[in-house]
Amino acid sequence: MVERILYSKTEHLGLNWFPNSVENVLKTLVKSCRPYFPADATAEMLEEWRPLMCPFDVTMQKAITYFEIFLPTSLPPELHHKGFKLWFDELIGLWVSVQNLPQWEGQLVNLFARLATDNIGYIDWDPYVPKIFTRILRSLNLPVGSSQVLVPRFLTNAYDIGHAVIWITAMMGGPSKLVQKHLSGLFNSITSFYHPSNNGRWLNKLMKLLQRLPNSVVRRLHRERYKKPSWLTPVPDSHKLTDQDVTDFVRCIIQPVLLAMFSKTGSLEAAQALQNLALMRPELVIPPVLERTYPALETLTEPHQLTATLSCVIGVARSLVSGGKWFPEGPTHMLPLLMRALPGVDPNDFSKCMITFQFIATFSTLVPLVDCSSVLQERNDLTEVERELCSATAEFEDFVLQFMDRCFGLIESSTLEQTREETETEKMTHLESLVELGLSSTFSTILTQCSKEIFMVALQKVFNFSISHIFETRVAGRMVADMCRAAVKCCPEESLKLFVPHCCSVITQLTMNDDVLHEEELDKELLWNLQLLSEITRVDGKKLLLYKEQLVKILQRTLHLTCKQGYTLSCNLLHHLLRSTTLIYPTEYCSVPGGFDKPPSEYFPIKDWGKPGDLWNLGIQWHVPSSEEVAFAFYLLDSFLQPELIKLQHCGDGELEMSRDDVLQSLTIVHNCLIGSGNLLPPLKGEPVTNLVPSMVSLEETKLYTGLEYDLSRENHREAIARVIRKLLNHILNNSEDDTKSLFLIIKIIGDLLQFQGSHKHEFDSRWKSFNLVKKSMENRLHGKKQHIRALLIDRVMLQHELRTLTVEGCEYKRVHQDMIRDLLRLSTSSYSQVRNKAQQTFFAALGAYNFCCRDIIPLVLEFLRPDRQDVTQQQFKGALYCLLGNHSGVCLANLHDWDCIVQTWPAIVSSGLSKAMSLEKPSIVRLFDDLAEKIHRQYETIGLDFAIPKSCVEIAELLQQSKNPSYNQTMLSSEEIKEGLKRQQEKNADALRNYENLVNTLLDGVEQRNL
Repeated sequence: MVERILYSKTEHLGLNWFPNSVENVLKTLVKSCRPYFPADATAEMLEEWRPLMCPFDVTMQKAITYFEIFLPTSLPPELHHKGFKLWFDELIGLWVSVQNLPQWEGQLVNLFARLATDNIGYIDWDPYVPKIFTRILRSLNLPVGSSQVLVPRFLTNAYDIGHAVIWITAMMGGPSKLVQKHLSGLFNSITSFYHPSNNGRWLNKLMKLLQRLPNSVVRRLHRERYKKPSWLTPVPDSHKLTDQDVTDFVRCIIQPVLLAMFSKTGSLEAAQALQNLALMRPELVIPPVLERTYPALETLTEPHQLTATLSCVIGVARSLVSGGKWFPEGPTHMLPLLMRALPGVDPNDFSKCMITFQFIATFSTLVPLVDCSSVLQERNDLTEVERELCSATAEFEDFVLQFMDRCFGLIESSTLEQTREETETEKMTHLESLVELGLSSTFSTILTQCSKEIFMVALQKVFNFSISHIFETRVAGRMVADMCRAAVKCCPEESLKLFVPHCCSVITQLTMNDDVLHEEELDKELLWNLQLLSEITRVDGKKLLLYKEQLVKILQRTLHLTCKQGYTLSCNLLHHLLRSTTLIYPTEYCSVPGGFDKPPSEYFPIKDWGKPGDLWNLGIQWHVPSSEEVAFAFYLLDSFLQPELIKLQHCGDGELEMSRDDVLQSLTIVHNCLIGSGNLLPPLKGEPVTNLVPSMVSLEETKLYTGLEYDLSRENHREAIARVIRKLLNHILNNSEDDTKSLFLIIKIIGDLLQFQGSHKHEFDSRWKSFNLVKKSMENRLHGKKQHIRALLIDRVMLQHELRTLTVEGCEYKRVHQDMIRDLLRLSTSSYSQVRNKAQQTFFAALGAYNFCCRDIIPLVLEFLRPDRQDVTQQQFKGALYCLLGNHSGVCLANLHDWDCIVQTWPAIVSSGLSKAMSLEKPSIVRLFDDLAEKIHRQYETIGLDFAIPKSCVEIAELLQQSKNPSYNQTMLSSEEIKEGLKRQQEKNADALRNYENLVNTLLDGVEQRNL
């Protein structure tokens, strides 16, 4: 198979098109099958491919590639004479004798690296070690000497650093210590290249070497000391790495790593290397890093030095805080570091500010911020370090308050009035939104980890700050509201008592007078209080029920303000109220289950510094909607959603004239209700669309249970919204197609009606990314076994829950969906380019979700391309072509893997050249045709014509049906059904052949047609 596909004789002629990924898939397949090859397989392979080995011919490349992929290396010791001993001397001899770096030499290295890892201790590498290190040094392509030796620019033949590193790691240890000696020599000779003033093409390779080598050694240590034994050959005791080996290794690599911290390419690789080195020998790694960090925190003139050292300290944070037997004095450095990092919260230097936030957040996730100084009087069994830590923890409160003062300074200097002229945009810039994110997540981490006493002081301080100022709602207001939200989330009961009554009374007072409702520009104080109230309701829903009357009154007063900014904030309040009461989510992320509110006599927080969460007793506190909360949510929907739907219904029927602003306001309320309660509303029901494909298998969808029983006795608001929105859309498109703002909102609503079940894909993706970054920066690869911090583990559980609610592929295609997708197609061919663009994105998402809906939609799209139609505008023509093209990740209608579809689309694209709307003067249309042609060329894979299932497979399937364990609980298939299935398969093959011939003939007719 590999021969047929990778060395295909027909592909370059265009007779066979394989997918791009096929090579990697095949290699992975071989890799997975390797352990199951019989013991004699090695000899057979050598017989088969040895004749290809001639160093002066291209077949050599093929032979070595096959050896690298296929040769099994994980045989047990008693079978080694049938395994690598048959070829090792020959291939290593070949490798030693070649001097000119042919391409296949790199592949030999990959093979040797794999062999060395699988058989540590069974091969004597010592005779070859000097040669190996010389070659590795040579393949780093370093410029040497005064007459600069010019290195060819793209040296494809250099070794892959990853494999070279694996090879070195596998040879380490053992009685002779030769490898360690050469490794020290290697690093001594290249250390100077790591100096920050040296920069060149070779730097990437050197950095990769630094990052991969400690990682690889940690993996080997994990395998030898902590991993559960498996069927792989264990490492003999004589060759395991001793503590002395590890110390020597860390000593030889630490110098280059400390130089690389300040490299021009950034300090990421050095930080990862230090993270792994600190797991092995913290006492050799952390002190020199701290020596560079303390002076960097004092200087004001070298910001790069500060950001580099801080990012490295973040890497070693966990080893520093947990101390351990090698480095017990580690934790004592934490408070001095935190206190000195505070000046980094600086509005004028963005990168310094962000790295400081990350630094403070990392340390406060690892350590409970509890004042333990009272323990000193009560207990006398503490060690010296513990006594020192206890007295130091008295500074925690001071630290939290100073941090808050710094943040308030940052906020006051970034209000809109200070940073922009009046004329500029009102939105946050990208940098400001990053600072906002950093500030809110750091502050919420600190408050989560605080003891109750420190928290109460901090809460009072935030509350006083937020009510004594009035902020604009775009930049500073968002930051302050985020800080308040963090406080309320950590301890809802205490905090809501302060905030809700205050905000409600201010808003009620300011809206007493009915004139306010019609003002275009609202009072700043009213807007700020609305914003604050809408953010602090994003907390545990059960705690909000106490205040429901007050909150509903506020909504009644403010949802219909004329000022857009005002009613948008009020809609946010409605959205957050609904979300808080109906979703399932964890309510705390503390690093110890149960929090820190225990008396010091029973609980000693210092023992929990840097402690991982226990995966089996996580003790997550979930918020699950209670019946009162669900009732409240439905009450909100009845009170605020129904009136809007009735108005829009009348407007769609043409019985009621509404101004555009009113329509937009009503649609905003509807959209916020929908995304607030999406979790409660059951999916759309209706008749399935039949006859799209003939099938003997049931095509019903699998329903995932996500923790909620739908209440089917109530009216399904999703269906009500769908009815009204379709009517309104029709009305707008017929009467006022230029009301694009309303159309944008309608497109959003249709997308959410079809797929929204509680979370959006793009939000989920960004959270998944940030979760992985945090996990990487704090993981412990030496001990493995998922020893992450508790907050990370809870976050991962929550992400898994969201992933289940986001699963939408393979849904049944019903009439409701058909109508909505047709509406989206109509919007995708609208006269306004932005409407088209937004509608197409939603259209592609919907196409990917429903089974076989593409077959239903393709004829409708092709209608716009028919050459004999006179009424198609250029915009519709372009829209239809974009619908065929698809987006980069979704379905491409022009290229479906199905003869029935291609036989329609390709000829239509070719003949559309005769359409009235086609004009080559418009560059956008020419570009579209180029893109379509390129996409079909690049993505099209040969579709099989003759699809047959061999008899042997059918027999195995019949045996599977009879299996007792696991038992098969559906009715057995009769032989008639099996025959019917085979008959249908032959008919389908005949159809495919017919379609193929049709397609070729139509395309040839097109070629012969003069007018094209």
